[in-house]
Amino acid sequence: MAGIYLHIPFCKRKCAYCDFYSIANTKLTENFVEAICMEIESQKHFLEKETIQTIYFGGGTPSILSEIQIEKILNTIHKHFNVGKKNEITLEANPDDLSENYLKAIKKLGVNRLSVGIQSFNERDLLLMKRKHSVNQAVTAVKMAQELGFGNISIDLIYGLPDLTKKKWEENIDKALNLNIQHISAYHLTIEPNTLFQKMYKSEKLNLPTEDESLVQFKMLIDKTAKNGFLHYEISNFAIDGSISLHNANYWMGVKYLGLGPSAHSYNLTSRQWNISNIHEYLDTISKGKIPFETEVLTQNEKYNDFVITSLRTMWGLNTEKLKMKFGEKYEKYFLSNSKTYLEKNLITQSENNFTLSQKGIFISDSIMQELLYD
Repeated sequence: MAGIYLHIPFCKRKCAYCDFYSIANTKLTENFVEAICMEIESQKHFLEKETIQTIYFGGGTPSILSEIQIEKILNTIHKHFNVGKKNEITLEANPDDLSENYLKAIKKLGVNRLSVGIQSFNERDLLLMKRKHSVNQAVTAVKMAQELGFGNISIDLIYGLPDLTKKKWEENIDKALNLNIQHISAYHLTIEPNTLFQKMYKSEKLNLPTEDESLVQFKMLIDKTAKNGFLHYEISNFAIDGSISLHNANYWMGVKYLGLGPSAHSYNLTSRQWNISNIHEYLDTISKGKIPFETEVLTQNEKYNDFVITSLRTMWGLNTEKLKMKFGEKYEKYFLSNSKTYLEKNLITQSENNFTLSQKGIFISDSIMQELLYD
């Protein structure tokens, strides 16, 4: 099994927090669709005839594409890859793009999972983040999708926002849960380089929560979702049983995937490659019959590091027997030795050969993982 990720690099405008590659311009969408279809054909051997289990339209804002453009991309994938009958096809979408006709059309094309970028159910937060939709549009879009038969809907939320109080965050979670969705992806705000929020932060115009306040918000999210039947299956992801994102889970399980479009990454278990993050150079290079990517063959240390990071992100954790089988006794001993400190501090928990991050450990996962990597 393998997955295909398509990076759609267009937005109506840039959000204040976002550092994903995108441009606030939709004039090149037609040229882009032609180019990505050419790239699909050029990369048809990358996954070595693996059956495609998941297709993921990410961005940017994939819902900017018309149903005709999405159909063309999907038809090209089906032409050059073996797409499994039981597949997961996800479209990331902004609420303001989801009209009844659009939803009907993409459902007919086989899109069976929506990831709706709501981010907040507070109008002030939406304005601050430069989101284009309103709270009412977000709620209406989700309910409309449900009425039209979409039974696998995820929404994005952000916590750690400026002036986000405990009460306001609780209201956000409650409104999400009241929508009876199947999946929540919740991310702590990070002030990324070259974003509007970074400029505001440097000018001391953002009143961010303290680390302790953010931890309270995170714990509230974990507790409330658990009480409502959600599995906390990955650091930032919560799902009703049976609605785990197969595409993202495959990343963490070390499954091959092909990334298409500018800035997209690919992995075939041996090497990584990534496309150039520039739409104009991407279009120009593809038009000349080439793919604008760089690549690197992974060392054993790098493969081990990937295994540690992806395993510990999930509720399934890291199994040392599997680690030993894949990488040998040297790496197993290294992990066991370096994890002792975190076990003693209850940042990592152990059950036989399985190691998982504790709730406290999840919140500082980046620093823990950094210490477990093999230099």
